[in-house]
Amino acid sequence: MDDSSGVQMARALKQAALCLMLLPRFLLAAVMLWLLDFLCIRRKLLLKMGERQDSPDDPPLCVSDSNKMFTLESLRAVWHGQKLDILKTAHLGQTAPNTEVVLVQERRQVRILDCMKGNRPLILNFGSCS
Repeated sequence: MDDSSGVQMARALKQAALCLMLLPRFLLAAVMLWLLDFLCIRRKLLLKMGERQDSPDDPPLCVSDSNKMFTLESLRAVWHGQKLDILKTAHLGQTAPNTEVVLVQERRQVRILDCMKGNRPLILNFGSCS
């Protein structure tokens, strides 16, 4: 077994492990999307069966009659979002990653923790530069 096939095997195992981690979260989100569509359709049918007229103050039955939540596109987006969430480097309750930032005044790159002074808290201000 040469190095390239070993690397390919490691990548395949990593992808398989990632899929197993994502599957429960993905299925839960898919069920929620299906339930939203189901409740929307159910309410529409009950209103038609009862021949009840909606008042102008009632909210719409669905986001849209033609745009359903439980579609292949939305499921792909959910899968991609869950994958990005698992692969992110920052997690709640853990130490923040020490990424590179650019000091605007000096126009040089430094690590975030290089800007700390003693035991003082470091405050980051994410603003717009347009």
